[in-house]
Amino acid sequence: MSISEALLALPTRRRASLEALKTGLFGTPLNSALTLLTTAFLIWVVPPFLRWAIVDATWTGSAADCSSRSGACWAFVSAKFRFILFAFYPPELQWRPLLAMSLIVALLAAIALPRFWRRELLVIWLLVIGTVWTLMSGTLLPPFVPSSQWGGLPITLLVWAVCFAGAAPLAILLALARQSKLGGLRTLAVIFIELMRGTPMVAILYVAMLIIPMAVPGGQLIDKTVRAIVMVTLFWSAYLAEVVRAGLQAIPPGQTEAAASLGFGYWRTMQLVVLPQALRLVIPGMVNLAIGFLLATSLLAVIGIFDLLNAAKSSASDPQWLGFYNEAYLLAAVIYFVLCFGGSRYSLWLERYLRGAERHGI
Repeated sequence: MSISEALLALPTRRRASLEALKTGLFGTPLNSALTLLTTAFLIWVVPPFLRWAIVDATWTGSAADCSSRSGACWAFVSAKFRFILFAFYPPELQWRPLLAMSLIVALLAAIALPRFWRRELLVIWLLVIGTVWTLMSGTLLPPFVPSSQWGGLPITLLVWAVCFAGAAPLAILLALARQSKLGGLRTLAVIFIELMRGTPMVAILYVAMLIIPMAVPGGQLIDKTVRAIVMVTLFWSAYLAEVVRAGLQAIPPGQTEAAASLGFGYWRTMQLVVLPQALRLVIPGMVNLAIGFLLATSLLAVIGIFDLLNAAKSSASDPQWLGFYNEAYLLAAVIYFVLCFGGSRYSLWLERYLRGAERHGI
């Protein structure tokens, strides 16, 4: 049976996918050349990597066992896995960050499903974040653990979830203010957005670390992690505001005029007519920004907060396991990839879901 006959024998949808794949890979001379170059590159890179990662790897043992072989030292990952996940949190209490991380993941899963999009979810969100903070600190369940000992994946997820969730409503208000007919309000919104977007995140973190304690009465008493969360939330709200503003500008003026003809006021028009359509249009941009923000949490290292990447780096500085940075960074990269790839797949699913809901008038 020829290739053409085999393609004709396949179901229509699968045949169309294979035809699209064939066109994408070999549809033009340039595509064919790029396909061949990519294949050659993979043949050059993948076999040595597999030999390093699997064939010549050391799976168990000590650092001395790893030094006698040329492959990866997965024994290091096994020995330092808990440190990479939880950093300097006391080992006997690491069930706390594990439970906190589970609560955050469950909260994110609930927020991701449209069936749970109710006002009660806001209350649940506040309760979960409060519970996570209380659990990590040991406020109600001694012993107390200061935030300077928090780190790893739980602190990455906590800062990401709190800052992005806090930035979203601020961004909507900033986007509306930037389009306001009130000149003073619009000017203030423009100044704030451009100032934040024109300042590096590292500078914002240094402001949280050095300037706020001196400028705010009692600033020294404010937890370092709280200061960082507040400033990072303001920073990302400016970026998110521009994404939301793009969605607002894409809504035809007739939508607002139709709402006004029905007697809707400004806020009811925004709530029921404009914002639902605008936010639906900018889902890809918001998810892209969320993924970028997740990766940017690694900058927390500059103010001494041990996020996932910084914990991975510190694990390879242990004198007993000195120098195994490749394995540590590879583990961190896999965790980041799983989170980011999951976010991108969720974005595609949510777009399809909302498109179907709109088509059925839901």
